[in-house]
Amino acid sequence: MSLAPRPALHASVLDALGRQIVGGELPAGTVLRIDQLDERYGVSRSVVREAVRVLDSMGLVEARKRLGVRVLPSASWNVFDPRVIRWRLDGPGRDEQLLSLGDLRRGIEPVAAELAAARATPEQCGALMGAVMQMAVHAKSGDLEAYLEADQLFHATLLAASGNEMLAALSGVVGEVLAGRTHHDLMPATPNPVAVRLHGDVAEAVQSGDGAAAAAAMDAIIAEARDALRDVEG
Repeated sequence: MSLAPRPALHASVLDALGRQIVGGELPAGTVLRIDQLDERYGVSRSVVREAVRVLDSMGLVEARKRLGVRVLPSASWNVFDPRVIRWRLDGPGRDEQLLSLGDLRRGIEPVAAELAAARATPEQCGALMGAVMQMAVHAKSGDLEAYLEADQLFHATLLAASGNEMLAALSGVVGEVLAGRTHHDLMPATPNPVAVRLHGDVAEAVQSGDGAAAAAAMDAIIAEARDALRDVEG
């Protein structure tokens, strides 16, 4: 039997440790040792070191020679890293993470929509319209994974169309929010036609250059998502 490729081993160890730290199984202050981790996961020390290096870059751990690897408190985490968001959504802090991400979306996406109305290229306008059409098709068929892909494309395109590189860089964050809703059964079995229509309203407002309408429609999308989440959880 062939061994798993090195990148797969690295990703597996990274995912396991990340989930344990974010989920609280490895609380802040816990000290981990490389020589113990390689035995636990059955991998080489170099694979563990690679995983630890990535966790260090995320602010989840601090690695020091002769002192081991210390788990850091959540205040040190890079909460914008899509992997950290994914782990938080998979753990006991899901509700708090969704609330926090909802607040973030309210602060950035209506602004991005307004800017996109002034700055979007014809190609980006076309991509927005195309994504809405795909959302409509997949909503009708009930294919939630395909619907998610179209939804993620819509929001990534909108953020890029804002012409602001910092807003565009948040596409991974928004993408993880959308994926989290789908993969944790927080979406209705059949996507709400109102949500699809609102995405169409944003696309049309961006294409016509109406910044106020684009921002208002985007705000309505976020409100609809919040209400849908309450209905599913309730």
